[in-house]
Amino acid sequence: MDLLQLILLALVQGITEFLPISSSAHLILFPLVFGSADQGLGIDVALHAGTLIAVMAYFREDTGQLLRGGVQLLRPGARSEARTLALQVAVATLPVVIVGLLARDLVANELRSVAVIATTTVLFGLLLGVADWRQRHVTDSAAMTLGIAFAIGLAQVLALVPGTSRSGITITAALLFGLARPEAARFALLLAIPTTAAATLLGGWEIAQGSEGFAADPLDALIAAALAMISAYAAIAWLMRFVRRASFMPFVYYRLVLGAALFAWMASGTL
Repeated sequence: MDLLQLILLALVQGITEFLPISSSAHLILFPLVFGSADQGLGIDVALHAGTLIAVMAYFREDTGQLLRGGVQLLRPGARSEARTLALQVAVATLPVVIVGLLARDLVANELRSVAVIATTTVLFGLLLGVADWRQRHVTDSAAMTLGIAFAIGLAQVLALVPGTSRSGITITAALLFGLARPEAARFALLLAIPTTAAATLLGGWEIAQGSEGFAADPLDALIAAALAMISAYAAIAWLMRFVRRASFMPFVYYRLVLGAALFAWMASGTL
């Protein structure tokens, strides 16, 4: 793969993975914009691995809690903050795992069109704007509960459709249930740990089956993973600082502009 395209691809993945603007949409559009072939599963796995390391490193204390809590879930009667967090993340992850496995072919083959991406980019951008506006008028922020976690998990299922944005739809749901912006962003990003880990493991398993075209040049994969990790960590750090003092509206505006540009592109007949 061309080095410049590989660098740009890794930066796009790292920056957009955790911002509410849909990394899948940007990665699908990448080869259309640059006229390049699909990067292949090997690079996809490397990119996911890089972003997984980034989110676990940034939320290292929460990651430790999730690991301890996961062990405590196996011990009946155990009660702790770590166990509660692990249970919330597990409950919120279950719906997307089930639906993702059942609808995998549909998502991979039928929902990756530019028309779908443009529509979901605008639609869920507007919904994020509504949720953000509503949160500004909430006097007392809600605390995370198991019920809210499950509802956020149901919303996360929509992220299987490209252009929706996994972080975007989970942040939107969290805001609608009354969580403060920093807590909404934190929980949305913690949900990325099991989902990204699952995507990485699944891709690695498929590569291990020896299917042609899945493997990538080891150096390309290493570069992709490293750049995705660095850019993703920087994006997470910036986002968590940003939401403590500002709203999600800049992301809403970005999505509306991107969606409008895609619709105009399709209308011009050049896409």
